[in-house]
Amino acid sequence: MYTVTERIGMIKQPYGGYINRKDLEIIQLEDGETLNTSENIHPSLIGLAVDYMTRFMTGSEKEDAFSISLQGAVCLDLFNKKKPAQKNAARLLKSINGHDTKSIRNACKLVGYDVCYRAGRRKYKPVEDINPDRETIANIITMINRSLSFWQEYGPIIKDGFDLEGGYTSIISNGDGDYLTKDTLWDFKVSKNEPKTQYTLQLSVYYIMGTHSIHPEFQSITKLGIYNPRKNKVYLIDIQAIPEPVISAVSKDVIGYASC
Repeated sequence: MYTVTERIGMIKQPYGGYINRKDLEIIQLEDGETLNTSENIHPSLIGLAVDYMTRFMTGSEKEDAFSISLQGAVCLDLFNKKKPAQKNAARLLKSINGHDTKSIRNACKLVGYDVCYRAGRRKYKPVEDINPDRETIANIITMINRSLSFWQEYGPIIKDGFDLEGGYTSIISNGDGDYLTKDTLWDFKVSKNEPKTQYTLQLSVYYIMGTHSIHPEFQSITKLGIYNPRKNKVYLIDIQAIPEPVISAVSKDVIGYASC
């Protein structure tokens, strides 16, 4: 059994993807800010830091916003009675209080534990080695501010960091989505590139599994959206614009439902 991300990485999509990015409505937001050209930590860590800090600063408890990181520390300590990773994770979490330099630095370290939960302990690299420089921290702060402005326009958030309980299959047994508003399922990406076919497939998988899950909020979802705070762009598609054969193919061939 696989996570949503792992499963998507295994899929050979039709030319252009199940959902072609050319079918997305693109909205460029403006804030007058320009990001620094250099960053010294992995883009995935930056993405997680921006995502989790945004959740925290839009009202989620810190323990909820960084729940995957904390679970990752538990996974790392699984066979260690002294529990050093969990103690360090708790210390880092306590030191996150806003989007100041110290909080951002600690958030970047804390999200380094995510990989233990998502991909296993063998993929872990010491969080002590994660040391974002001034330019990287400034970029993260700008992207958090952009995300907060985005939610002022496209919110409010009704659910974040949601699981897909009740929708899992013998193929996909794990996966957590980013955000739900009243009518839109949102995913945050901080890539320097335009959306890949993997991103649009991920969104469709979250949506289909969500409609099979225990979460009633999915029944009112009519749009899928990606927000990229690095590019400050919004990408949207109406679910009704996605052909029914595509929904059926993703349901059966990717997720493993007998029918959609």
